[in-house]
Amino acid sequence: MKRRTKIAAGLGLALAVAAPVVAVSPAMAASRDGKCESSEFCLYYNSNQQGSVSDFRGSISDYGDKQPSCYDFKGRGAGKGLCVKNHAASVWNRSGKTVRVYFNSGYAGAFQDFKPGARGNLKAAIKNDNASHRFLSGDPGPTGCKTDGTNTRLPSTILVYRTNLGRVDRVPFKTYVKNVLPNEWISSWPKESLKSGAVATKSYAWYWALHSTRKTPFGECYDVRDDTGDQVYKPGSAKASTSAAVDATWNVRLTRGGDVLKAHYCATTTACGAWVNGDWLSQYGSRDLANRGQGYATILRHYYSNTRVVSGS
Repeated sequence: MKRRTKIAAGLGLALAVAAPVVAVSPAMAASRDGKCESSEFCLYYNSNQQGSVSDFRGSISDYGDKQPSCYDFKGRGAGKGLCVKNHAASVWNRSGKTVRVYFNSGYAGAFQDFKPGARGNLKAAIKNDNASHRFLSGDPGPTGCKTDGTNTRLPSTILVYRTNLGRVDRVPFKTYVKNVLPNEWISSWPKESLKSGAVATKSYAWYWALHSTRKTPFGECYDVRDDTGDQVYKPGSAKASTSAAVDATWNVRLTRGGDVLKAHYCATTTACGAWVNGDWLSQYGSRDLANRGQGYATILRHYYSNTRVVSGS
């Protein structure tokens, strides 16, 4: 859906967020012998569990990409000695837990789940583009096109169409909102304006997580685009002021008739055009109202008609 003109926030360099490497116990390090044994999760250099193997007994948030510190393929065969990062093609999960393989370090980006005992090839979006994996406890969360959110419960993740990269990433929902707000609101604006923006951006994304049936040109389902077609999402762009606004309002729902509102917004009332119908919020207007001492809930109700700002989700 094409959006009306919004402010050009998110100027300057994005903050680089470095994901910590999970500490590995001596026992775990010693167990990595290039043999895929019981209780281990194994990555293979080639498809169909062929080539050199790298075996693990726990989660790794960043495989590393340089020797001698990276996690490498240790078994015999093609690929031995190469770093695992961006070189794995297949897996064998001999552990007792579902293991999730991620495109990005820090357990982020596109992913693929492997249940206990499963053998399989990594899908195209992750094959030779893998950077981390996590052993999951209990319910692995939503998969495919489904969401675990409802009108009263936040989704745990959201499917983001990375338009320039040509892929769909499943992103933790709070991470998504924190990396949208500074690109849609000016981070130096008053706290109550930022809080109103936090609720609006969250509500817009939440609505689409519940209702989207959209698909990319290559047939993958997604909830939102990462550009102005929906909301501008830039991984690593979160700022302290906007993240604080997201945290402060995380348990707040914006509803109409009990349903999560598809909260539109734009730069000014003039840019919004039809904003008077009660479905659009003026971003600069939120700043001005906050400067006059209005709280974020009052700001939201000022622009979105017949809505409730409900605490607790």
